[in-house]
Amino acid sequence: MKALAGTGGLVRLILRRDRFLLPAWVLVAALIPVNFAAATEELLPTVTDRLQYAGTTGTNPTFLALYGPLYSNDLGGVIVQRAGFLPVVIGLISVLTVIRHTRAEEEAGRRELLGATVTGRGAALAAALAVTMAANLVIAVLLAAGMTAQGLPLAGSLAFGLQLAAGGCVFAAVAGVTAQLSEGAGAARGAAIGALGGAFVVRMAADVGGEGNALSWLGWLSPLGWAQRMRPYGGERWWTLALIAALVAVLVAAAGALSARRDVGAGILPPKLGPAGAAPRLSGPFGLGWRLQSRPLYGWLAGFAALGVVYGGVAGGVKDMVADNPELKKFFTSIGGQPGIIDAFFASAMSILGLIAAAYAVSATLRLRTEEAGRRAEPLLATATARLRWAASHLMFSLLGPAAALTVAGTAAGLAHGLNVGDVGRELPRVLGAALAQLPAVWLVAAIALALFGLAPRFTGAVWAAVAVFAVISMFGAALDLNQWIMNVSPFTHIPKLPGHALTAAPFGWLVALTAALSVLGLAGFRRRDVSAH
Repeated sequence: MKALAGTGGLVRLILRRDRFLLPAWVLVAALIPVNFAAATEELLPTVTDRLQYAGTTGTNPTFLALYGPLYSNDLGGVIVQRAGFLPVVIGLISVLTVIRHTRAEEEAGRRELLGATVTGRGAALAAALAVTMAANLVIAVLLAAGMTAQGLPLAGSLAFGLQLAAGGCVFAAVAGVTAQLSEGAGAARGAAIGALGGAFVVRMAADVGGEGNALSWLGWLSPLGWAQRMRPYGGERWWTLALIAALVAVLVAAAGALSARRDVGAGILPPKLGPAGAAPRLSGPFGLGWRLQSRPLYGWLAGFAALGVVYGGVAGGVKDMVADNPELKKFFTSIGGQPGIIDAFFASAMSILGLIAAAYAVSATLRLRTEEAGRRAEPLLATATARLRWAASHLMFSLLGPAAALTVAGTAAGLAHGLNVGDVGRELPRVLGAALAQLPAVWLVAAIALALFGLAPRFTGAVWAAVAVFAVISMFGAALDLNQWIMNVSPFTHIPKLPGHALTAAPFGWLVALTAALSVLGLAGFRRRDVSAH
């Protein structure tokens, strides 16, 4: 067991480093479905209401692809389907957590320092997997307790919690494997996220035609499909947990074996040799910035295009779903902010896309801190390259990247919906405008990240907590009936609810002005402080 020596100490270190972030995402992931339970019981109080709801969501191909089958018409079954995308989100967070505490630590050089102490070769991997999987199990326990408190059966509630935890545990183990394959955190992260996306696509293909369709067998090729077929509240299949546990065990064993075969800082797969001479475009900071940031941008653009197609395709089904339920229609219009139900749906969908774009903008902005902490910025700035010019080479992705992503998503959604209703000329500009209206709020979030980078680089990670707070307020503030001063904390609540709402310039002006002020503060702080300051 020498390979695992020091694992307990590393677990405590991870818990200390993530003492704010870890509880935040665990609580949010557990409480979202519980909130669904309270809201759904109010919106669909009778069996007739739930049957009408099931008649749409249980047969609409887009709903089935995005959320999965509806295995039960009771309250629990409706909630499980509404939370059908949540395992993907939990899996993504689990991937990011494992990569952060394994490959990213090696890339930054901190793993080698820890390895000089009484720490085994496999301790870092074991600690990261233990913390991440334990967090997923805590989600399962909290969710089961919360759903049981809502009066739902204990067995179904426990199965529901384990369904969500399964996605997180499987893809935490996948990240453990990819962290051993590449010597770069970005490549390891991309491979794990690609595996998650592939599993989701396979699950979508299996479910798009409904239960028992010709392609439903594909669901058994995806771990997300295994978890979904546990059927919470619909005649639980506990034996699917054995499949998931076996897969997790195999992946963890593979990650451990690969870790033992490689050197610290190296990957199993050797890096490809680059050209002997640099291309002319790499002669300046902007060329280098493009080299570092372009590949992640392509991945984000592909994801936004897929989300745009999904949202555009599902819009027509929303109208059918609420046609006979005035309370559900009231709920959607309260989120969207206007009486047109499809407009309300697009307003809420574009707000979600704006939050995702903000996550990309933060990631692009914090590449400055990654380069600085990795000691790659200091040699570059020792040349004739000015600090602000180097910062601008990354910040252009913080500004233009979200604009491109929202343009792609808005165009895809507008085209999909326009083709469905036979009026692309009208729907495309309306939906695209609603997507681009999110940009000022997205840029403000990026400016917060820049201000922290310039003034308090040690606390740049706190911007992710801000993104999480904005997401909770924007997505659930209206349903939770939060006070207006709390709602005003999120910049996304100040964006006019387009399409369909009156367009006013004042909110955009204030958001842009605040963005400019924070950006100036951040850049001024960066100019004055020492490079690689902590």
